[in-house]
Amino acid sequence: MATIQEIRKAQRDEEWRKQVRDSIKAKDRMAIERVKMHEADPEKRSHSYVEVNEGLTLDEARNEAKRCLDCPNPSCVTGCPVEINIPTFIKNIERGEILEAAKVIKETSTLPAVCGRVCPQEKQCESQCVYNKSKKAPVAIGYLERFAADYERNSGKAALPEIAAKKGIKVAVIGSGPAGLTCSGELAKMGYDVTVFEALHEIGGVLKYGIPEFRLPNDIVDFEINNLKKMGVKFEADVIVGKTVTMDELREESFKAFFVGSGAGLPRFMNIPGENYNGIMSSNEYLTRVNLMHAADSAYDTPVIFGKNVAVIGGGNTAMDSVRTARRLGAERVMLIYRRSEAEMPARLEEIHHAKEEGIEFHTLCNPVEYLADEKGRVCAMKVQRMELGEPDEKGRRKPVPIEGAIDEIATDLVVVSVGVSPNPMIPNSHPDIKTTERGTLEANEGLQTSVSDVFAGGDIVRGGATVILAMGDGRKAAASIDNYLQSK
Repeated sequence: MATIQEIRKAQRDEEWRKQVRDSIKAKDRMAIERVKMHEADPEKRSHSYVEVNEGLTLDEARNEAKRCLDCPNPSCVTGCPVEINIPTFIKNIERGEILEAAKVIKETSTLPAVCGRVCPQEKQCESQCVYNKSKKAPVAIGYLERFAADYERNSGKAALPEIAAKKGIKVAVIGSGPAGLTCSGELAKMGYDVTVFEALHEIGGVLKYGIPEFRLPNDIVDFEINNLKKMGVKFEADVIVGKTVTMDELREESFKAFFVGSGAGLPRFMNIPGENYNGIMSSNEYLTRVNLMHAADSAYDTPVIFGKNVAVIGGGNTAMDSVRTARRLGAERVMLIYRRSEAEMPARLEEIHHAKEEGIEFHTLCNPVEYLADEKGRVCAMKVQRMELGEPDEKGRRKPVPIEGAIDEIATDLVVVSVGVSPNPMIPNSHPDIKTTERGTLEANEGLQTSVSDVFAGGDIVRGGATVILAMGDGRKAAASIDNYLQSK
């Protein structure tokens, strides 16, 4: 039952919301053109790690917020995996209350500045916007989320969510990627004593090792992590649960529940001739060396191959990150090799657009079938099979079919393979009592509880590979399930 304070706040909110709604007619709101994001110059940015998207000004953000019709049944909220109250935060921007907008986002999202940058809003919240029905561009929800989060951070007045009274119950979170960070934040808000265990030397998981700084600067990730620390979340790096310490040992230390968010860090390869030659590596290894271990910085000793003719195999966001990273490392020619057409690429349209602006060559309907090496065993070329699109597969995408006899040879001295990842095998290998699927993912029920009652899981270790925001949604859902589990005991 709502308290008197909550009822009064709801009444006040409805008063200003009505004033904002009535200040502009709906047809005038719909006549406003969608804002365009400022971007760094393609030539300059392709040789540096400056962030590509530069954000909105206050006036641009407020004008874009005016486009929101404040629908009585906002479908954009149901399109968001963490169910941000999108109309309320946007209407706060429209009336100039940016810090209030940021507070609204943080009620359900642990990483607003991250989501505003890397989430595929065009496939989630924005795809549900009512504007799509009239063939107009949806409200730029992602741009506005980023604006509110950045405004709050730069103001020096970042607010922390309300924290419940301490319960004195310890919960362990394994992995500090988006699922683990979200779960830890939600549990901290409920009053649990949360410790996050990270296998690598830096906190952030895929946000640090997998996404380049030209898309997601590290200081943005660190800011969100520091907010979690202020909420009472503890972090321990260089701890491999299953090797450094086991779950049973943590249980002896009075941890009452676990959340596994260890991701999908095991790379896949294509198993074609020559794949073991020097100069062929996975996108995981390539991006980790550069992003997390600073291989491109002369002050660090991390080795990495600087190819002149670089080929990246794949068509997802990680492939885009890899080709654009190769360009920034000085490659003269950078090629994206993808077996389907550009229309079937799973990468965000924004990333494809940015890659083309930066001079990346797109070789679509091509599939590597063999690698060739020089006398030293270093890859020097690859043979690719030209393809054409056949009938749709089980996901509705048209299957690529080889064109008989159509084989081309492409010179390359570095190949980065980005054709998918598999779940991190550390937890299932070291804790065989946790059931897994045929794909190696952890089995979990609707509440994300595994076959071991005090162990919950989410993100890529359950999904096998997904987006940041879907992993965050799992973290939030698992936190609620962990709370139910512990309270029932």
